[in-house]
Amino acid sequence: MALTHSLNIAPAGPNFGDDAALVACADQDAALCTLIGIEGSFSRRLGAQLAIGAQGVLAGSLADGCLENQLVTEAQEARREGGPRLVRFGAGSPSIDFRLPCGSGLDIWVDPTPDRAACQHVARELRARRPASLALDLPADSAPHLLRQRDYIPAIKLILFGEGPELTSLALLAEASGIGCDIYSRDDPQRLSLGQAPVGAEADLWTAIILLFHDHEWEVPLLQWALDTPAFLIGAQGGRIAREARRDALASSGMSANAINRTVSPIGLIPHSRDPQVLAVSVLAEVIAAYEAAYRRNG
Repeated sequence: MALTHSLNIAPAGPNFGDDAALVACADQDAALCTLIGIEGSFSRRLGAQLAIGAQGVLAGSLADGCLENQLVTEAQEARREGGPRLVRFGAGSPSIDFRLPCGSGLDIWVDPTPDRAACQHVARELRARRPASLALDLPADSAPHLLRQRDYIPAIKLILFGEGPELTSLALLAEASGIGCDIYSRDDPQRLSLGQAPVGAEADLWTAIILLFHDHEWEVPLLQWALDTPAFLIGAQGGRIAREARRDALASSGMSANAINRTVSPIGLIPHSRDPQVLAVSVLAEVIAAYEAAYRRNG
């Protein structure tokens, strides 16, 4: 399988589908449910959202089917009443016939008619890879600890450089995971040439750059380019001898130790991965972990 620019992969949804509800509300007449308070622990983060279409079609996720079925009912009632509502589930809820197995209490803002223009603006900003926020119009007298603004960040983007089955395996796994991927294979001389920076590559704060070469002479110009970007993670495969040679070459080119130390090598959470598929899982797990640590808030 030859990997070329034609294999650029668009994500299935921003942030692994976490913003699918926003996209649904931007595109159609859907109610928007936002998790704005968590008392105890819960399986979704603060700010998780669920969109409920007029016919009950769901986008996004707020845990299990029981809770989401309850929210469909709440959204329908809010539509009939013509206004948003703040609903408590679990501990502290006046509804005695619905309890959460975790014993927690959840506050969910159910808006039957979210600001479509605002949702569309946020969706456009995310597509342009810019962060954005959506105000939640809670009543002024609602508890001060409740989330009043949902902040969004662009999804992970991968830029992959390399060759062989390691490159193919990681590209296919990223595609299956819904992660945007820009692939530079040494078999595509129009985009990648020995001794040159990549043609047309752009990295932002939400980009991870991964080098998967056996022939390490390709690496130094690419790392010089990568280390001059704000990418949140830059990684390269290679054994001890290759890593030492890489560091020496970068230092000889005038790059500072701090810059060189940004390169994670060997890349991947599983030590000594020898199989391309295992390496792909190992690398993608480290990328996602770094993204979560740098940019995501856990509820």
